[in-house]
Amino acid sequence: MAMTTTTTSSPPFLFSFLSPKPFPPNPSLPLPQLQNRTPLSSTHRFFSAIPKAKRGVSGTHLCLASRAKAKPTPSSVEQESDDNFRKRVLQIALWVAEGVYILWLFLLPYAPGDPVWAISSDTLNSLVGLSLNFFLILPFMNFVGIRLIDAPVLHPMSEGLFNFVIGWTFMFAPLLFTDRNNDRYKGSLDVLWGLQMFLTNTFLIPYMAIRLNDADDESVTRKLSQFGSVMTNGAPIVGVIGGSACIVSLLWALFGRMDANFGGIADRWDYLVGYLGSERLAYAFIWDICLYIIFQPWLIGDNLQNVQENKVVVVKYLRYVPVIGLIAYLFCLDPKEV
Repeated sequence: MAMTTTTTSSPPFLFSFLSPKPFPPNPSLPLPQLQNRTPLSSTHRFFSAIPKAKRGVSGTHLCLASRAKAKPTPSSVEQESDDNFRKRVLQIALWVAEGVYILWLFLLPYAPGDPVWAISSDTLNSLVGLSLNFFLILPFMNFVGIRLIDAPVLHPMSEGLFNFVIGWTFMFAPLLFTDRNNDRYKGSLDVLWGLQMFLTNTFLIPYMAIRLNDADDESVTRKLSQFGSVMTNGAPIVGVIGGSACIVSLLWALFGRMDANFGGIADRWDYLVGYLGSERLAYAFIWDICLYIIFQPWLIGDNLQNVQENKVVVVKYLRYVPVIGLIAYLFCLDPKEV
């Protein structure tokens, strides 16, 4: 019976010994009390043991782990390398385009019309007349009876083409002043845009190449000049003036000077085809229109952060529409981002 009692009472004793709960203290056996001691967790015990590990074993593993997190992944390095390569190729293409533009349109005799070094008096007279009829202000003044000076009478197609390109160029001013990469260009944006108004892409192509340069450590956000502030803060007004000039120019080309025997739309179209094939200035304007069709969505797309947040999607898609996309950008600029 004694053995049976011992056998049946053994398991509870063993389970209580293996149980994580501590034994109740026995008042007959006083134990020393440990003051201000808290039990260490397993994580705490592990990290507290790290300094005791030999240098080059545990410490090395931790150091390598931290470095592995900071090290860029091969895919990101490859992506950055591809982006830099494409940017350099694009820069080279732009500088080549600048050389071709100057040689073909200004110097070589193979394009329609006269090169700069052999320009005729008729071409000069036409250029002066078109400049006097800038934005068709003088013809409209004469029309309402204001005759400070008589407007030169030129073909409406030539006047319309000239003022259409100039009106589009005029609206590029706020876009250049708000370009996030304009700090790469170290010259004056005021002068750049002024020269663009006269010689269009002769100066815009180099700017498009220079703005692809990497930002240097000393580059800071460009401070707007007084003229730049006026053009930027008044961007909607610039859009109204430039957009109106472009629309009126198109209407003028088709319907202007109806009393001067320039014919109907079919006659004017025939004149335009012959004009483009015989006059260097008109031929150059076609080049400018094609390049603006490329540069407008490119610049606007790089500066969508300047657009009001609720209008970004609209501008993002309209930027591909010639003239209209630039008008949309100017009307939707966010004053807080400028």
